[in-house]
Amino acid sequence: MRNMTLKEISVACGGIYYGDEESYYKEVSSVTIDSRKIQKDCLFIAIRGARVDGHMFIPQSIHDGALCAVSEKRIENAAYPYIMVNSCAQALRDIAEHYRRSLRLKVVGISGSVGKTSTKEMIASVVSQKYNMLKTEGNFNNEIGLPLTIFNIKEEHEVAILEMGISDFGEMELLARISRPDICVLTNIGCAHLEQLKSREGILKAKTEMFLFMNPQGSIILNGDDDMLQTVTPANRIHPIFFGFGPQCGYSVKNVENLGLKGTSATFLTLDSEFTAHISVPGEHMVYNALAAVAVGRALDMSDEEIKRGIEALVPLAGRNNLIETPLLTIIDDCYNANPDSMKASLDVLSQADGRTVAILGDMFELGPSEQEMHYEVGQYAAKAGISQLICIGTLSEEIARGAAGENPDIDIYHYETKAEFLEHIDSLITARDTVLVKASHGMEFPEIVEALKAR
Repeated sequence: MRNMTLKEISVACGGIYYGDEESYYKEVSSVTIDSRKIQKDCLFIAIRGARVDGHMFIPQSIHDGALCAVSEKRIENAAYPYIMVNSCAQALRDIAEHYRRSLRLKVVGISGSVGKTSTKEMIASVVSQKYNMLKTEGNFNNEIGLPLTIFNIKEEHEVAILEMGISDFGEMELLARISRPDICVLTNIGCAHLEQLKSREGILKAKTEMFLFMNPQGSIILNGDDDMLQTVTPANRIHPIFFGFGPQCGYSVKNVENLGLKGTSATFLTLDSEFTAHISVPGEHMVYNALAAVAVGRALDMSDEEIKRGIEALVPLAGRNNLIETPLLTIIDDCYNANPDSMKASLDVLSQADGRTVAILGDMFELGPSEQEMHYEVGQYAAKAGISQLICIGTLSEEIARGAAGENPDIDIYHYETKAEFLEHIDSLITARDTVLVKASHGMEFPEIVEALKAR
């Protein structure tokens, strides 16, 4: 990691260095907050977690090879270098911001209420056809995870694709200050994290904080079919580029052919050309993801052939619209997370399947005072989608069952308070050749259900 000496780090985070002068001018090899991932000459930042205080692991981290630790506490008689700060969490952000400023690469920042990760994966698949790129892995998209992702950027990387997730005002500004995006992508403004953001207007305000620290010569790429994003006016004198199905969009599609669970074929229209590509992952929302990737590809001077190749090379992630074929079942594993909009999109995908269709839906979290109403509406939507069987698991999901029953009393509906109760009845509910959707908020831990289905 160039320009990351202990002197540079101390100045960047406003910390006080304790240690020998020789080490003061040494460069760290990497940065970590996990004592299990210590590398030789790394910097260990002792973050206080909800259950574990990283300060407990400072001596062990030095023993395992760390060059230096960042601590909020004075370490008496320390036989190793450390930097004392007021807040290790703030130091993590400050050091990441300093490191980002030293890097010469393009950064793509991605956010939105629904589809951040699937859009990130599509963009990464496209960008990788031309550039050495790094992308956010797993859920490393918040004010702890994003700095750690930035620390993984190496000199050989040409583009970093960063997912940026928030739940309150001011958080996006922090992430944007650290990442300094050259290209900003917003997928949509839906109903997520309403506990803090209160309304779609609040979500729009929070998400567009991304523009505050972007490259003034950069690109803003927005879903032009989203009624809230349509209202975004030029930021920093940058006129937004819109993608979508509507005539107002510079990047759009025609000849869209729904291939059911085998995905979608479409002709993509750019500002000056067109090409046809096949998206292997099903769902109309994947067309939006591909359009965003087309716009990003063009902003990075990629050719249509490179972009097409990237769209068609996409491999879905576990838990995100991942189609799993077993000897008995077709499973749509979309259980990583959920909100009302993504629930409805997944039900649309399920409705395209042939034969008997089953939706296993769980609670959606962080929806605020209207959470029961929103679960009820998802139930109504499920009934209208024409699925064969609806299985609801969790306390809030009882409202999904009620909404479906109110819309169509003839639908086959079951409600269980817990996963354990459902799993006791799984053999009688799920039959051979069913297509089964599994979806809930991350906290419901529905991968357990996916594994049970795969084992049948």
